[in-house]
Amino acid sequence: MKILRGMAVWLAAGGLAMGAGRVAWGQGNGQHNGSQAAQAQAAATGQTTQPPSLSTAPEDAMHDRTTHMEEEQEKSRNSDRQKKLVSDTERLLALANELKEEVDKTNKDTLSLEVIRKADEIEKLAHSVKEKMKGA
Repeated sequence: MKILRGMAVWLAAGGLAMGAGRVAWGQGNGQHNGSQAAQAQAAATGQTTQPPSLSTAPEDAMHDRTTHMEEEQEKSRNSDRQKKLVSDTERLLALANELKEEVDKTNKDTLSLEVIRKADEIEKLAHSVKEKMKGA
């Protein structure tokens, strides 16, 4: 029982100290110390004053800049991917034409090693183009 009373006394003392601290800092009734005259003058002229609020403008601006940078990076990556696709497909077309010329030079009984090599290169490049088109 003594312990409970002791805790109650400490809690009451803490509550009073906090209340006194709030009044000292001007938070007890929502007014700032020293600003009562300014509030009275503002009320007389029809103006309203509110306590200053913390602005999140720096965080918002930072978030906007970060988002903008990410969008620009995404556009750059897409542009680079598109350029690589165009160059790879041009190379693929050139290899296919070369393969056709090589096959035209051979007859039914011979198969050139060059033809096999070009076919393998075309296959690898076609697979690469396919993956880039998927966006992977």
